[in-house]
Amino acid sequence: MLKDQLRDFIDSLTERGHICEDDVAMLQDEILAEGITSRLEVESLLAVDRIVTAVDAWGAVLTRLVADFVIWKRAPHGVVSNDDALWLATLLEVSGPSPNAMAIAYAILDEAGYVDVALLDFIMRGRQQARLSQIAA
Repeated sequence: MLKDQLRDFIDSLTERGHICEDDVAMLQDEILAEGITSRLEVESLLAVDRIVTAVDAWGAVLTRLVADFVIWKRAPHGVVSNDDALWLATLLEVSGPSPNAMAIAYAILDEAGYVDVALLDFIMRGRQQARLSQIAA
């Protein structure tokens, strides 16, 4: 279940269609000051990321929040299990490997002690797609 404050925040963003600096600060300092606490929160924030425009600070905050949740709030700490890696890779790939999706995957890879191959596969597919896009352009 989403916290009411987060649900209202997401509704506001989707109505406006844009995330500004004040929104990023509010999310980071007030709404999710203790971090993300559930998969539903991750799923909701990534859905917003796919449908609105945002200031640059959004990507960094979203990346940090998701990486912290996956690495440090899921047991065992510091390890991204097969279940979590499959869930996250599937979620990140919904609209293709966007810059924020790739940043999240790389942040997790950099910080976690162990990352299941499912997330590594997502990174490789994203890199391949980026190369193919450059060739086609």
